[in-house]
Amino acid sequence: RVGIVVDMSHSAEKSTFDISLNVQAFYDAMNDDFNSPILISELFNAVKYINQIKDGANSIDDQNLKLLKQTFEIFIFDVLGLKDFELSKSEGKLEKSVEILINLRNQARAERNFDLSDQIRDQLKSIGVQLKDGSGKTTFTLD
Repeated sequence: RVGIVVDMSHSAEKSTFDISLNVQAFYDAMNDDFNSPILISELFNAVKYINQIKDGANSIDDQNLKLLKQTFEIFIFDVLGLKDFELSKSEGKLEKSVEILINLRNQARAERNFDLSDQIRDQLKSIGVQLKDGSGKTTFTLD
């Protein structure tokens, strides 16, 4: 799952934005009989602050920025069950692409071209794709 993109690389020493107040409002909405319309409203209120931070009208420190990203991810993906459209669209393509590379690697191994086989494995590993050989089948995991 892709993290929420909150592009505020210019975090400040001191924060004028206290995410803990918003976090409490998010939980209050959920404790009010899972009142998702109120939660969504509170999320949009927090987005107003995010835009002010991006525009330089407010500032946020590293601790509040980290909490902001974690909280948005929890409430948007886990609680509301929304999905990142771009991730959903490309999820199957990644698996199919890795499967193609695994098939090419297996073909190289069958032809005893271990240099190419190792090169494919090593290059995948360098981008966080771990291949696991076993029981006549190669599987992969993402780091």
